[in-house]
Amino acid sequence: MNIFQYISTILLIGFISVMNAQSSSDQIQWLTFEQLEDSLEVMPKKVIIDFYADWCSFCKKMDKVGFKNKEVIQRINKNYYAVKMNAETADTVSFGNQNYINKELGLRRNATHEIALLLGSREGRAFSLPVVVVLDKSFKITSRYFEYLSPKKMLEVFVE
Repeated sequence: MNIFQYISTILLIGFISVMNAQSSSDQIQWLTFEQLEDSLEVMPKKVIIDFYADWCSFCKKMDKVGFKNKEVIQRINKNYYAVKMNAETADTVSFGNQNYINKELGLRRNATHEIALLLGSREGRAFSLPVVVVLDKSFKITSRYFEYLSPKKMLEVFVE
């Protein structure tokens, strides 16, 4: 490799890195529960969990409006780990040395995953979407929202 090729390669790598950094600030850095567990071990941080379903119109609206708002994106990426999970997934989720499954598969039309039920249920009420759960650095629930969150409401909820 000659010097020109070497410099071109270095510049290309630098350009790709800058582009990745810029694009990452344009969207929320969503994690899986497995990635969250690793991240919490390295650096504790507050957590936001967004439970959704493909049929949920308010969930889709939050994705298109609230979670695309630049201020919301910046605040979440700076201060929180964010997890987005389909509440009806059939996937097994490993977290905290336990496996969680969707025990309702085949029993109900809109089978709800065990993690969604554990974190996003209200006493005496049926599980409903959307659900946004906010946890502190110790992974303790500080608040839960069972409604559409506008960008304005998100900025009130997702504090620095």
